Amino acid sequence: MNRRNPRPTASRSLDIAFFGSSLVSAYWNGAATYYRGILRALAARGHRITFHEPDAYDRQKHRDIEDPPWARVVVYSGTDPAEPRRLVEQARSADVVVKASGVGVFDELLEAEVAALDRPGLTTIFWDVDAPATLERVRAAPSDPFRAQIPRFNLVFTYGGGDPVVRGYEALGARRCAPIYNALDPETHFEVAPGPRFHCDFALLANRLPDRERRVEEFFLRPAAALPGLRFLLGGSGWQDKVMPPNVRYVGHVYTADHNALNASARAVLNVARDSMASVGFSPATRVFEAAGAAACLVTDAWEGIELFLEPGREVLVARSGDDVVEILRALTPERARAIGRAAKQRVLAGHTYAERARQVEALLARPDGATLTAIAPP
Repeated sequence: MNRRNPRPTASRSLDIAFFGSSLVSAYWNGAATYYRGILRALAARGHRITFHEPDAYDRQKHRDIEDPPWARVVVYSGTDPAEPRRLVEQARSADVVVKASGVGVFDELLEAEVAALDRPGLTTIFWDVDAPATLERVRAAPSDPFRAQIPRFNLVFTYGGGDPVVRGYEALGARRCAPIYNALDPETHFEVAPGPRFHCDFALLANRLPDRERRVEEFFLRPAAALPGLRFLLGGSGWQDKVMPPNVRYVGHVYTADHNALNASARAVLNVARDSMASVGFSPATRVFEAAGAAACLVTDAWEGIELFLEPGREVLVARSGDDVVEILRALTPERARAIGRAAKQRVLAGHTYAERARQVEALLARPDGATLTAIAPP
């Protein structure tokens, strides 16, 4: 292990090798916007990015962007373990090697191989995009192979979770841990004119996942049934066989390029956290910042820490139940919705962009010691 090796500093350009689920496809890949925002911002600061992703889950057939000019994308076999092993060994020459959680194939192999990399000047990072679920899994299974890898990484970055997640990783032996929260890329998510395709009173973008479905039923489908005179719109994969009220229109997977139009065309949009994220808190989803960037009026289910990102009542509306959603929609005028959306956009542009998150990543990489980092609250 390279505890005493010198760390890269922000004063020079870094070669960053990243192993994640997919950069070019958001299909069944909720982390795509997060990866794109962080890595594009790091590239804009002069760092060289290579993103390795498997050919798996039909994501290459559902690309929503071409290979970007700010990153080299390497697609490897999702069935041959020799390929990721070879690519990790090639990445040894990089300054920073990142293994993200939830690649979907060869996760244990990649975690072991990246954690084992060791040479002067190399920093290895485990970047957890679902830290509450990871910690719950590892705590429940002491024999989980990832438990032994945690202390071997130089850094653990998390998609969110705040102090509870930092303390959880510390207890499992992480050397240094810090949350790198979601944010806005204003060049990707911005205001556009509303259009008829997504016109509705209330919209939700969410893939169907076991630890989210109950909350979608509570915060979206139950209010739809209670408000038959309003138009509800649901986008995301996996809902085609779900029984829904007749005033809910299901549009299937919505490509990232269409998110602005959806956010602009609804009177309000809903964010629903996964169970694990809601229970820990401090985990704003990418949808929160996408909606704010488009100046949409956002309604979110309640979770601890929302006020660090948006002010309830002025920049976001918070619901603790489906009944709260019903009351919010009954009282929400178009004028108030527009005012909330404008205030949210101003807030995220001032302190929650991926450019700001990239500066935080650089600061963490530049620290010369191995001291554990406490959670850094955004402005």
